[in-house]
Amino acid sequence: MSIRVRLTLWYVSLLAVILIAFSVAFYTVLQYSLTSELDRSLQERAQQVSLGIQAFNTPYDVMRFGYIRLPELNVFSTRSIYIQIIDEDGKVLRRSPNLMGRDLPVDELVMNGLKTKQPVFETVTVGTVEMRLYSAPLMASDTVLGMVQIGNPIGEIRATLQRVLLFLISGTIIALVLAMLGGVWLVYLSLRPIERITETANQIVSAEDLKQRLPVPPTDDELARLSRTINHMLERLDNFFQAQVRLSADVSHELRTPLTIIRGNVDILRRMGDSPTTREEALNAVESALNRMARLVSDLLLLSQADAGMTLKMQPLDLDGVILDVFQQAHALRNGVELKLGHADPARVYGDADRLKQLLINLMENAIKHTPTGGSVTLSVYRGEDHVRISVADTGAGISPEHLPHIFDRFYRVKGQRVRGSGLGLAIAKWIAEAHHGTLTAESEPGLGSTFTLTLPLLKEQSAAGE
Repeated sequence: MSIRVRLTLWYVSLLAVILIAFSVAFYTVLQYSLTSELDRSLQERAQQVSLGIQAFNTPYDVMRFGYIRLPELNVFSTRSIYIQIIDEDGKVLRRSPNLMGRDLPVDELVMNGLKTKQPVFETVTVGTVEMRLYSAPLMASDTVLGMVQIGNPIGEIRATLQRVLLFLISGTIIALVLAMLGGVWLVYLSLRPIERITETANQIVSAEDLKQRLPVPPTDDELARLSRTINHMLERLDNFFQAQVRLSADVSHELRTPLTIIRGNVDILRRMGDSPTTREEALNAVESALNRMARLVSDLLLLSQADAGMTLKMQPLDLDGVILDVFQQAHALRNGVELKLGHADPARVYGDADRLKQLLINLMENAIKHTPTGGSVTLSVYRGEDHVRISVADTGAGISPEHLPHIFDRFYRVKGQRVRGSGLGLAIAKWIAEAHHGTLTAESEPGLGSTFTLTLPLLKEQSAAGE
């Protein structure tokens, strides 16, 4: 069953429940009101008859003669009001002329009312006429002399209730039919944007074109937010697929050079392998190419593990030992570049020592590669109130402003550099920084050098001690 049908059925069902509940409540209240009004009018008429009887009789006459004089009841009766007076034994003493010789029923309820001196309401049938009957006791002092019975046909009330019931039933049916038709139209209008979204999504899938975007309705409703969310998802998917394409191309490009070197030197060994010098040079070239391939594969594996959610071995550690190890290892790479240990504040952080060393070695190696002979690279540590900053500053050629925002992207390399790398070192460094809840930023001015700054949160106990 489609959403359109389900929404229509839910809407009509809810409206049906509301209309039926309203109709039942309205019919019940109307029936109660009409019956109550009729009962009130019967009570008033019975009171008038009682007052008329009291006007014809005094308590002394009743006690002296033992009977009461009754007025003519046609004074109190109308065409639709019937009056009857009975004595304490239930015998009819007088009836209104419109009864035409028929008696109002004197049943067990009426006789119980005589005994208990309580008025009685009941619905009875006289001949073919259904009427509401009110029987009220006639009292002289504390003595019950009889009862006044007032009857009124309820045919008009029944007819009124039947007309109202017919109106409610027919009105409910008509309202539900109109609601169903209107609901179908409203649901169609409401779901039309979803159909457009579905059609556009199908076009995107069939055409395999992630550049397309869904139309965003001008209203800021759920559908507009859904369209924007899907467009954002498509944009991220497009970026992901583009990154995958670039990754495949970059990996192929990076592997092609060392493979070419290995293939060329293998050919040399086959043709000129008798010469020790040639063999040594070829083997050195092959080893260098293999090392380059191994580093590339290792970096790619690390980034792949990072994307899969690799967990680091986090523990409290002193940065002093990490910084000294990095500084010592960097001396083997300096290649004529002066290494300096600048400001060095003691600091404790929560992190993975091996990964932090890898990050800083990558920064130091990157700085040394792009600093000419005679230049310098400075490693410094600055502790703040709740964080520590580790900076690696060089005096190299610097990075142009248009390249600076992209240097942490995978396989991104600045064109024209004298030293070329795989383009993965800074991407790995950035991931390690973020895995430690830190940041890695770069500042550079062409011709003046670059500064890479790693910011890490201090260990809480040291941060509290510093305060």
